[in-house]
Amino acid sequence: MLYQIIDGTVSAGGNLILSHIDFEIRGNEKIAVVGSNGAGKTTLLRLIAGEISLDRDDKRNGPGIVSARKPTVGYLKQQAFGEKDRTVEEELLSSCPYKDTYSVERFEYEREYDTLFTGFGFHKRDKIRKVSDFSGGEQTKIALIGLLLQKPDILLLDEPTNHLDIQTIEWLEQYMKGYDKSVVMVSHDRFFLDQTVSVVYELSGKRLTRYPGGYTHYREEKKKAIRIRTKEHERQLQEINRLNAMVERFKNKPSKAAFARAKKKAAEKIQLVEKPIEDEGHIFTGTIEPAILGSKWVFESEHLKIGYDKPISELTMRIRRGQKIGILGPNGTGKTTFLKTVAGLIPPLSGEYSIGNQITIGYFDQHSAELSSSKTVAEHFHDLFPSLTEKEVRSILGAYLFGGKEASKSVDSLSGGEKARLVLMELLQSRPNFLILDEPTNHMDIRVKETLESAFMTYTGTILFVSHDRYFLNRVAESILLFEEQSVFYYPFGYEHYIERSRVAETGEGVAARVKAEEQALIAGMRAVPKAERHRLKELSTEEAYMDWKLGLVFEKLIPARERVGELTERLEEIKMSWLESQDFWNGQEWLEAPRYDEMLMERDKAMEEWTRWCMEWFEAAFGEEMI
Repeated sequence: MLYQIIDGTVSAGGNLILSHIDFEIRGNEKIAVVGSNGAGKTTLLRLIAGEISLDRDDKRNGPGIVSARKPTVGYLKQQAFGEKDRTVEEELLSSCPYKDTYSVERFEYEREYDTLFTGFGFHKRDKIRKVSDFSGGEQTKIALIGLLLQKPDILLLDEPTNHLDIQTIEWLEQYMKGYDKSVVMVSHDRFFLDQTVSVVYELSGKRLTRYPGGYTHYREEKKKAIRIRTKEHERQLQEINRLNAMVERFKNKPSKAAFARAKKKAAEKIQLVEKPIEDEGHIFTGTIEPAILGSKWVFESEHLKIGYDKPISELTMRIRRGQKIGILGPNGTGKTTFLKTVAGLIPPLSGEYSIGNQITIGYFDQHSAELSSSKTVAEHFHDLFPSLTEKEVRSILGAYLFGGKEASKSVDSLSGGEKARLVLMELLQSRPNFLILDEPTNHMDIRVKETLESAFMTYTGTILFVSHDRYFLNRVAESILLFEEQSVFYYPFGYEHYIERSRVAETGEGVAARVKAEEQALIAGMRAVPKAERHRLKELSTEEAYMDWKLGLVFEKLIPARERVGELTERLEEIKMSWLESQDFWNGQEWLEAPRYDEMLMERDKAMEEWTRWCMEWFEAAFGEEMI
């Protein structure tokens, strides 16, 4: 055990912040601390860092904090530097323990320094700049580089992905996976937590609860625990009510008085499990279906050039009904411009595009949330949908976390994130068949994001959206549109699949070529596009093209496996027949080739297993969907 807090309590200014918590770091665990704002997450980090101490507690056995040795601790705060007149080089090399500039250790330190510095998006020439010349976000990155170079036993990170672009966050994820020290972090970046941590501590009600696994696993386990505790609470209430009913029934009957007293005592002995607080977002379990189905092809374009004064990107593509496409790309590559062009808000510079028959569009961007009304949320929503009953209005509002007092707030008093949620709720309730969304979850907390994620996942219409929230992107998008320097590429799978394949491609391993082969097969299935334009878009246009590619990949493995089984079987037969026809066999002598035969037989059995596995994969690829 590297570090442990046992039955610890922390107060500040007379207010209890952490109450009788237990916390531990085992080995080089990567730990996330999650909880609502103000729950005490930063207080816990400060406690581990030694900046504050546990309250005195005469009832506690032991000191409250124990460790196997005196671990070194590095703490990344949002305010990174006090002294800013030194250059970055001076700042980062000042903590180098190897003063001999020609030593191997110093060389390795500086090489790691270069890797980290460029990995975080800096240029090597930036080393000679003063720390004060950098923005607050850049200074935080420099401070994190310094901590990673020091490699403390326990690294404490408070929102480490703030001010980082997606590419840098992805780089940091990979670095953290190979980091060989313990890390305790607070972050609202759920995808980052899923990629990096193996333990989640939830801070709620001033207490800590430990969950093994990443963020998604923690949420699943918590929901399961809430269901179990809720059922137990309800079961106990039913039992108490049953016993009390029996007491009321028999308490005035002299012959049953002893029986009634026994039941009353039994009811009093039940230690009622506290009903868990439902802090979850609402999870939609049904389907949200468009009012009109619309045509099969929602959007089509030919040589569509988008932009304002000059072209930013050019697209030739189709969007099929029911697709949920997330858009990725650096700022300035045309993502928002494309959404506005598709929605008809700005004209294209050239080329052609069309919206399918009976396609109804619901468009959202940050300006959509600029509502102004003195009406309550309930009144505002009911006026938009007057056919709904009061009960239906309250039910829908509650599903989008506008229940109770929230529904009685005036629209003008809502925050930007709450107004955005209200507009998105209105869009989904109006049930268009094509949603075009630009950063729909900006300025929303996790509970609200999870509610909207579940709504968009159950929506059966088409979605085209931009989001920098990678967890939201991964949950909702079923395919990806990549905007890169005036070129647009289509990736037919989700975000997590895309980044995994991208990382493999960077290593130069063979799988990267298979991705390329996949893309070429997909191109063959797209509708006629001039050869000069095929580098601009790689589109999965038909289910048949995808199936051909999928079966082709399996055949690449199945046929050689079958040939290997046949080859080994033939060789085994030759060896066996050679022995049976030999003079040694008839003379009853020992078969010298027996060990070789047995070894080859095992090899053939393994080849047979592999062949069977690829046969099953082919069968599932060819008939899996029909069999379900």
